[in-house]
Amino acid sequence: MPKDLEYIRDKRSLDYSSISTHYRRVLVVCIDRDDDIGKKGGVETPVFGRDQCINAGTRLAIEDPEDADANAIFGAIKIYEELVTKGYESEVAIITGAYNRGIEADEKISSELISVLSKFKAEGVVIVSDGEDDETVIPLIQAMVPVISIQRIIMRHSRSVEYSYAVFGKYVKMLVYDPRYSKFFLGVPGALLISSGFATIFGFTREALAIVLSVLGVAFVIRAFDIDKSIGSLNRTAPSTFIRIFSAFAGIMIILVGISNGISSIPDGIIEKDASMSKIITNRIVVGDFVHGSITLIWIGIGTIFGGIFLSNWFKGSIRILSDILRLVILGLIYIPAIQFTSVLTEKTNPFNLISSLFIGLAITLIATTFLFQYFRNKKGGEQLKH
Repeated sequence: MPKDLEYIRDKRSLDYSSISTHYRRVLVVCIDRDDDIGKKGGVETPVFGRDQCINAGTRLAIEDPEDADANAIFGAIKIYEELVTKGYESEVAIITGAYNRGIEADEKISSELISVLSKFKAEGVVIVSDGEDDETVIPLIQAMVPVISIQRIIMRHSRSVEYSYAVFGKYVKMLVYDPRYSKFFLGVPGALLISSGFATIFGFTREALAIVLSVLGVAFVIRAFDIDKSIGSLNRTAPSTFIRIFSAFAGIMIILVGISNGISSIPDGIIEKDASMSKIITNRIVVGDFVHGSITLIWIGIGTIFGGIFLSNWFKGSIRILSDILRLVILGLIYIPAIQFTSVLTEKTNPFNLISSLFIGLAITLIATTFLFQYFRNKKGGEQLKH
């Protein structure tokens, strides 16, 4: 390892006095939640034993010398040797998750830890990781075996300008070549440049801003609702998920129709030619007519999306249907105040009717929340629901 790169632990050395004498059989576990060891090094996990861990760490270091997981592996081996020197009966192991992290990764970590514990009946574990992401599984491990200590292996870089550029270049390379980041950091700007270029070529320079904003908005919606992941997982999609996909598509189409209908509801001539956007959105007649013409269809579209999510979770027997029902209730309760809001703008009706409707909706929401909470809590006591 270069002199200006070395691994250190958050604590310079493991405090053995903190390990109770009740823990004589200690397992040192190195966690790699995104499975760089398997993906880059081609190593099958779990890896158990000092020699096997050295081989796995060496393999990963050869394939990717800059990967911090290799340092974490060797840090775990060092801690294991220190424990053995102090007289503890110890073993070292490497367990990994999955590339996309999430529930799949945590399930794999749990399964591999069970496999390791079947080989070595540990009374406590020392967790070694290279960052906070790996440490999110600590509660899962704590449920199986007591966690004695958490050791984070971090990289100490040279402060020279050259190494600062090297670190910066590493992250730029990650944004360019790692599919998890390149889709957004390269794909979205690329789509914006292409759309702006075609708009300029075909003489739609004035519309270029609208095109750019539309592309950017679509990208934000796709990322916010994980639409890209949903499309990518269609080949292993459960039947209940198709309900959610169809309802989302139908709901978005209805919302778009509602927006179009709202624009059509604005009387001709009320918007001055070459009027600024700020002047248009502050015109209460324009806003009122637009909302009045679009509100019903937009509410139906949103209700369709929420209804699809509810049916999907209901078929899966998920406890999340509690929040799905509340979403539908609140959506229905807000509809009347929304209609009254348009009347206040266009007809200057009494705003106290709007305020009273909001308070009534709040009271009904509290009652519905209390009732559903009690109902599902009683039901969960007699029937185990999936989370």
